[in-house]
Amino acid sequence: MKNLTFALIICLIIPNNSFSQIQENALPASAVITNSKAIALKEHKKILVIFHASWCVWCHRMDSAMNSASVKDFFQKNFVITHLTVDESKDKKNLENEGANEMRTAWHGDNQGIPYWVILDNEGKVLADSRLVGADGKPGNSVGCPAQPEEVDYFLSVLKKTTSASMAQLELVKQRFLKNK
Repeated sequence: MKNLTFALIICLIIPNNSFSQIQENALPASAVITNSKAIALKEHKKILVIFHASWCVWCHRMDSAMNSASVKDFFQKNFVITHLTVDESKDKKNLENEGANEMRTAWHGDNQGIPYWVILDNEGKVLADSRLVGADGKPGNSVGCPAQPEEVDYFLSVLKKTTSASMAQLELVKQRFLKNK
């Protein structure tokens, strides 16, 4: 009993990302988005929804890039970063957010691979997504975690439209994401 009590105290005192992830994954996608909208409205931010999976290397690269010291502050000041888990292996289906696949489909992310991201305003209206817009103005394939110059340029154009990023901030984001090659 002492060990159980000690373990519970440690979980409450020391932040543990995997514990938080489990809690977030226990929620249906609609509840996660509702929570994100409430925070975004209160903090005057946009919502960056990232569809991801535990096995996805490029999903981890996206998170690592956004959490790099040079750009972390920019992303935290402008976005409520929200992860929805999809496409898990059979033995990890319990990690998926119920309804996330349907949400991804509604936001044109089906058949796009992961990470697939969408930027919402604080009321939940889609402002942009990770589908690279071609010269014809039509969306194409998702850039996922931007790494190639064309992908990073598209990502920067989206950030420029959806935030008040300075040229210096955008340059830092560009340099960091180009390291993902």
